[in-house]
Amino acid sequence: MLHSKPREDNYLHKGLRKQLVQTLREKGIKDERVLSAIEAIPRHFFLDPAFERIAYEDRAFPITANQTISQPYTVAYQTQLLEIKKFDKVLEIGTGSAYQACVLAEMGATVYSIERQRALYDFVGQFFFIKNYPNIKRFYGDGYLGLPTYAPFDKVIVTAAAPYVPPKLIEQLKPGGIAVIPVGDDNGQKMLRITKDAAGNIKEEELGDFMFVPMLQGKNK
Repeated sequence: MLHSKPREDNYLHKGLRKQLVQTLREKGIKDERVLSAIEAIPRHFFLDPAFERIAYEDRAFPITANQTISQPYTVAYQTQLLEIKKFDKVLEIGTGSAYQACVLAEMGATVYSIERQRALYDFVGQFFFIKNYPNIKRFYGDGYLGLPTYAPFDKVIVTAAAPYVPPKLIEQLKPGGIAVIPVGDDNGQKMLRITKDAAGNIKEEELGDFMFVPMLQGKNK
């Protein structure tokens, strides 16, 4: 396992994170708590050591099981839209490398994260850094179904491109809650922010254009 053993986080890495945070600020990320979380988390830990020198560039990188670790701007943008508060209960669809989950957990949320790729689920289970966040609960399952046993959630985040808004995820959102979901196909997706009011009415906002790997149904063994 690439990242089962602790790795170094030195002054160079910390300096690169400061530069990354400045880049995100310039691109319009204003939530200082989001920026602080990104500055606190060693992104190079989530990548193969071969990527260490470029780990703090604002771009996506490949990880195991043909998946990607999202661009830091995308992580920051989705997190900012969620308006995370300490102790929020967040449903995350697509654990991936667990970078997004760690950002949410660093901000004080309790994260219930589902991964459909067995290899990736097992891989993250060996990741030394995840043990710093007991407030991340990981599940192997189908993201389209959510986690009805643990619902309702204050916030829902989907980190893959859904062809439509999965109805079960909105059902599992609390009144007053926010869901952030990229919706579209291989040609591109729109980021949707969905809010549910106290009466259960749904409001959809269509925001920027993004590119994510597709959100697939079922579990992959």
